Amino acid sequence: MQQIDQLGGKMKLVIAIIKPFKLDEVREALTTLGVTGMTVTEVKGFGRQKGQTEIYRGAEYSTNMVPKIKIEVVCPAALADRVVEALQASANTGAIGDGKIFVLDVGQAVRIRTGETDVTAL
Repeated sequence: MQQIDQLGGKMKLVIAIIKPFKLDEVREALTTLGVTGMTVTEVKGFGRQKGQTEIYRGAEYSTNMVPKIKIEVVCPAALADRVVEALQASANTGAIGDGKIFVLDVGQAVRIRTGETDVTAL
């Protein structure tokens, strides 16, 4: 059973919501770990920050949604803890609104082009 876990299929989906200017630093940290792919999406949301005040064309206005970057990485379960550590270290500014990291189990992955499955599909 242990061999199957290492080769076959335990995978994790790591989702991080970070400040946009930290994206390059995060990408470099994950690449150093051997992460071969990620999905990046521009998102908006709020947490404890409760929004912000911005100036647009000279007028000040308040917005309750803060721009963020959502990063999704599927990796072998054995690598997930190091991915989380790298994300936390590289996205940290020490200020409110640095973001969150979520880790979920992945049941199956399939590479469309070749039909490879699970960890080999990554």
